[in-house]
Amino acid sequence: MMITKHVNQVNQKRVRGPLAAVIQYDESNDGAPSVVAQGRGDVASQIIEVAKQHGIPMEEDANLLANLLDLDLGEQIPPQLYSVMAEILLLIEEIDQTY
Repeated sequence: MMITKHVNQVNQKRVRGPLAAVIQYDESNDGAPSVVAQGRGDVASQIIEVAKQHGIPMEEDANLLANLLDLDLGEQIPPQLYSVMAEILLLIEEIDQTY
């Protein structure tokens, strides 16, 4: 099930702190990307900081994030999110080839 929400990201960050979800995709595995980490507040800040330190590309999308945070760790993303995830994976591949 895909959740549609209208979120004021600036207000949400101020009130709740940051949110973060990490997905992992293994090309050798035929499965969909899965959620390997997620957090709110201080945990999200640490996830974001580690991603920055390691040059891991990040995407800000409130609707996608809301859906990813509703998944359990290790759970594959649902088919409803495939098109959004495909766009992000293509962006990451383009960044990797450029740098």
